[in-house]
Amino acid sequence: MKFAAKLLLENGISFEGIGFGFKKIGVGEVVFNTAITGYQEILTDPSYDGQIITFTYPHIGNTGINFEDNESKKISARGLIVKNFCDFPSNYRSKMSLEKFLLEQKVICISDIDTRHLTRILRDEGCKIGAIYPSKYFTDEEADSEIKKFGSMDGKNFIENVAVSKSYAYGAPETKKKFKIAAVDFGIKENILRILKQMGGDVTVMPPTTTAEEIAALKPDGIFLSNGPGDPKVLTKAVYEVKQMMKLEVPIFGICLGHQIMSLAYGLKIEKMTFGHHGANHPVHDLKNNLVFITSQNHNFAVAGVDDREDIAITHKSLFDGSIQGIEHNEKPFYSIQCHPEASPGPKEFEVLFERFFEDMNA
Repeated sequence: MKFAAKLLLENGISFEGIGFGFKKIGVGEVVFNTAITGYQEILTDPSYDGQIITFTYPHIGNTGINFEDNESKKISARGLIVKNFCDFPSNYRSKMSLEKFLLEQKVICISDIDTRHLTRILRDEGCKIGAIYPSKYFTDEEADSEIKKFGSMDGKNFIENVAVSKSYAYGAPETKKKFKIAAVDFGIKENILRILKQMGGDVTVMPPTTTAEEIAALKPDGIFLSNGPGDPKVLTKAVYEVKQMMKLEVPIFGICLGHQIMSLAYGLKIEKMTFGHHGANHPVHDLKNNLVFITSQNHNFAVAGVDDREDIAITHKSLFDGSIQGIEHNEKPFYSIQCHPEASPGPKEFEVLFERFFEDMNA
């Protein structure tokens, strides 16, 4: 059911529109995503916890929601901003409308606002903390109070909201040769686990609090550090444990937040980006092979301080802004990537990075 809704940003700028989904104040960091398709995968990506997603593509909800494409069991995003919200989806795989999904997940959406203008604000001024709310039930003052209560994304830790608290086996690998993989879950996407399993991984998913000692007891062939939400600089315990994991002398592969945690374990710096990278069409330069890959990305923090290190090499850079996209240790099988080679949504050409992980485990 539609209702009158408002979006209020921390700088006082507001937008009036039409609300869908759950009637509440949804507060978080407002970011924009440039993907044309894959809204279901984006909404269920655990890395979006604490954020409100603005879709720059104007039509959202057209294909409804199915039961196969979720990247986790829930919507982690705090809200959704679109130009045009589709009331009547049409797709042979659709099991429910996006509106029903939002209601079930207790997530609010605002539509019929100028998303191009909003995107320009976020691009030029940086991401803003904002609130979406039904204007009939909540006042501007109440929304502003929630924005102030939320504060900044700096120092925010959302890992407990999205990661497992107990280890579990993901399932038997789909190949004859099996590799035992310890996957540390900071908010892991389902397609990462699917790929690891398809390529021969006997995957044990482990909590973000897992120690190097617990991983050593598993005797893995490799360690995987997953994506996830929030500020990596506050994950001091995880950084310490990754330092200890590096002493186990097995291949370690990190994606997104896992990449940032590995970088902190090396002693590198993490910087907050102005508006981050969120989309499925980001060109990345593979410096070692002089190739360009189109990638899926979702991050607001980036690694820095690599240039003065002799033991660490930059392997990939963004062709949008030159930010570091990948690094590796020069002597040990430790490497990580900022973008999402598993896509979902987005191009799958970067799945070759998983192949290197399995090649090193097989060495």
